Amino acid sequence: MTLKEQLNDAMKAAMKARDTLRLSAVRMVNAVIKNREIDTRTELNDQAVIDVISSLAKQRRESIRMFREGNRIELAEKEELELAILLEFLPTQLGPDEIDSLIIRTIQDISAQGVKDMGRVMKAVTPLTAGKADGKVVSDAVRRLLA
Repeated sequence: MTLKEQLNDAMKAAMKARDTLRLSAVRMVNAVIKNREIDTRTELNDQAVIDVISSLAKQRRESIRMFREGNRIELAEKEELELAILLEFLPTQLGPDEIDSLIIRTIQDISAQGVKDMGRVMKAVTPLTAGKADGKVVSDAVRRLLA
């Protein structure tokens, strides 16, 4: 079953359960996917759908941070619930230890020496963590491990 089919099934289930938050989150994802398909004039595959959901999750994380800084707890909580729904459709997220071990292995494979090789390490690690870890978390870990 493709990811788009899973999203459609989740939307139907949310309608039947009258789960308005879940329904609106899944509809939002479907709308962004549809817009991306219209823009590119191609049907998105699972990896492209994962990229869309990852970018929406990143937006939610940023919104949560901004709402918390602005002391808008109720809006931050709503965004957190939407983020949890989005994460259900992404591959299992890597933990900090898994990210570190992946980066260390990559550093050894390409013989990176210091922070000056951060671009090379990121170029090698990014495809391995796509959809499985937040890019900022990976970037911070690479910087920390190269220092």
